[in-house]
Amino acid sequence: MSRRRSERGASSLELAILAPTLLALIFVSIQAALWLYGRSVALNAAQEGVSRLRMVQPPLYTAAVGEKVRADIEAYAQQLGGNSLGDAKVETPTYNNPEGLVSFTVTGETISLVPGLTLTVSRTATGPIEQFEADDGE
Repeated sequence: MSRRRSERGASSLELAILAPTLLALIFVSIQAALWLYGRSVALNAAQEGVSRLRMVQPPLYTAAVGEKVRADIEAYAQQLGGNSLGDAKVETPTYNNPEGLVSFTVTGETISLVPGLTLTVSRTATGPIEQFEADDGE
């Protein structure tokens, strides 16, 4: 009987030690998932911008075309991200004709479970400009 008496309260003490650790581990896992989802949304929006702008041929590209696509992609990122990618911003696209590359960068803030913690994500997508050439007739 004396052995049973000495173990009284051991379960409560173990729970008091393990519960905060387990809760912290759950919150860190959820925060990591939210951050990774925010990165995914930003990358998806950047890739969408690249796929739209890479079809514009160099003679037809103007700053107005780039701004129109940038505004469309910013609205797309905000719609796609919803609350998970807040304050989504798209930088002016890089359209390099001599190098043949187009690039978009999307930034935003992911949801944070910790008050005062700001997690910013920034993803860039780059792709080649499509070059359409006339068939030589061969």
